[in-house]
Parts: sequence; structure tokens; C-alpha cells
Amino acid sequence: MTVREMPVHEAAMKAMMKESLFILDVRNSSDFEDWKIEGKGIQHLNIPYFDLIDGVEDILNLLPKDQEVLVVCAKEGSSVMVAEMLAEEGRNVAYLKGGMKAWSEHLVPLKIGNLADGGELYQFVRVGKGCLSYMVVSNGEAALFDATRMTEIYLEFAQSLGAQIKHVFDTHLHADHISGGRMIAKQTGALYWLPSKDAGEVVFKYEALEDGIEVVIGSSTIRIEALYSPGHTIGSTSFVIDDQYLLTGDSLFIDSIGRPDLAGLAEDWVGDLRETLYSRYTRLADDLIVLPAHFMIMDELNADGTVARRLGELYRDNHGLNIANEAEFRAMVTKNLPPQPNSYQEIRQTNMGTLTPDAERQREMEIGPNRCAVR
Repeated sequence: MTVREMPVHEAAMKAMMKESLFILDVRNSSDFEDWKIEGKGIQHLNIPYFDLIDGVEDILNLLPKDQEVLVVCAKEGSSVMVAEMLAEEGRNVAYLKGGMKAWSEHLVPLKIGNLADGGELYQFVRVGKGCLSYMVVSNGEAALFDATRMTEIYLEFAQSLGAQIKHVFDTHLHADHISGGRMIAKQTGALYWLPSKDAGEVVFKYEALEDGIEVVIGSSTIRIEALYSPGHTIGSTSFVIDDQYLLTGDSLFIDSIGRPDLAGLAEDWVGDLRETLYSRYTRLADDLIVLPAHFMIMDELNADGTVARRLGELYRDNHGLNIANEAEFRAMVTKNLPPQPNSYQEIRQTNMGTLTPDAERQREMEIGPNRCAVR
């Protein structure tokens, strides 16, 4: 049997579309337990590479005989060696090209919908990290929201649509991933917008994102309205786009709510978070389609792979929006926090411009799952 190279795009689509996939993950058990490729149709077997150096005979009975086995490791090398050993045993096997590093960086662009006066809205799903970013396109102009450091895909996608990126927005100062906003603005000449209340320590020039600002994209006059919505950070800002869509950043997710502790101020910011979720958002139309900056689990993806639900549905189904007692809400938010994101302080400093790690260090800083939500 020959070994097949599976590109990360293929693995991502299998996970997003809930297709069957058997994965032999040969990373250390602690790395596997912390972060893995997930999806409704995925089965896992974790056997560390060092347990397989002398051969794979002992695990053959643990692997399916009638299904391709995808071998996964951190960077690719170990998975290739294990896959070759399995192929010598006659098994149908592939390895994940680029390993979990490639998995962490892959983006899948999906169309969310059309806008009222022409134009389109796209969501970029970073399936391995749970990050979601957005592009509004209208009459040859584009705006980006919460772009990741993988800037090439946004530039290439805009070019494929014949659009020039004019504005780049970050809903807040990110702590779980490195923003590509400033780099894209520098490469395209676009304006880079950041909430001023999150930008007290930044060392670069930016456009101050304040409540009530409206930005027009294209001659079709698509309105992008800023809505101050603190809690996850003190400057967190949401956007109402074209009276159809609500970009909530990390304040509100499909099945959870944002954590207020990544600047060490959970007790101070939990009240702001409640005000955003229980007052500011309740004044908005129930039929707005919520588009968050992250998803927590693969079950939050719709059948087409997008992450989106109407605001009224979230007020019905999201537990974090249905805690009437303020003291109970405060306790839930401050006492049910997952581990903080890997290297989150370094990521914040990078996004402030006070730290300039090289590309490989940036990859290492971001390795691991999304941890922006209250459990």
C-alpha cells in the first residue's frame, strides 16, 4: 500500500461536514488531551510516536480495516514515518500534511449572505482554532473584521472578488490569537480601527473605534455601525451591518458568553459584560443574525459549515443569557473559567505592538484550543 498525503483543507471539510474520519494521533497524550481535531464523525486513537518506534504490530487490531486511517502529529514528520509503517502492514493510510501546525492555521472562507443594497458578507472559519473573521464586499471595496495573522488568504480572496480592502477592524484587543489587522492595513493602505479603550498601551497609529461610528463600504452604502459592548475587554465593540447582522466579537457566542478575565480584571468587568448581554443587546432586533469571533465546539457549526444564529434564538437557548439573578451570573462568570489561552500575555503584547516575535514563535504562541468563553 502507498501512503496518501491528506491536505489540511480536506481534513477541515470532513470535520466541518461531519464526515467519518479515523485519526491515529501520535503526539504526547497531554498535547492530545489539550487539543485535537474534532468533529461529529471523527474517531480518535492516541498512541505516542515513541511507543511506535519499534513497530506498529501491537496496534493493528485497534485500527479499522475497512477505513482509511489518518495519522496526525505536531509538524508532519512523525506521522509520515508511522503512516509508512502502517502501509507496509497493508493498511489504507494517510498523513496530515503540515500536522497540527497546519491545522491551526487553516482558514475556510464561506459565504454568509447577500446585503440589501448589493454586496456580500463572508465568514472565514479557522476550524483548528475556533476563530471566525469576516469580510464585507461591495462594489469593489472590502472591510475586514478580526483578521488572523494568516494575511495572505484575505488578500487573495479580496483580489479574487476584484475588491480593494479599505478598512480593517478589530472588535477588541485579542488575547488568544495574533491579529493580522495592522499588517493587512499596511499592505493595502486600508485604515486600521481599534477600540480606543483597549488601545491605551499600543505603540502604533490607529483609527479610534467609538460608539455610533458609521463606515460606508462601496457605493451601495452598506452601513457598518459600531456598538460599544464592553465585558470581554473594556473596549469591546460590536458591529451592526446593514441592519441584518450583529458581529459580537468575543462578547457573545452561539452556546456561551465571553470571559472577562484575560486582562486580570474579571471582578471589575463582569458587570460590564452583564450590561452588554442583558441590556445593550436586548435593545436590538431579535432577527439580527449573530456572527461571533469564535466558536467553542464543532456542534455550533451549521450544516453548511458557517457559525451563525439569530439573536432571538440565542436569548432562548444560550444559558449565559438566561440567568436572572445578578449574583448568580457573577459567580458563574468568575468561577467557571477554563484555563487561560496559551501565551495570552505575549499575544496581547504582540497585538499592542510592544512585542515582535518571529513567524515561528507566533505559531508556537497560538498552538492550542480556543479558550475565550465561560464554560
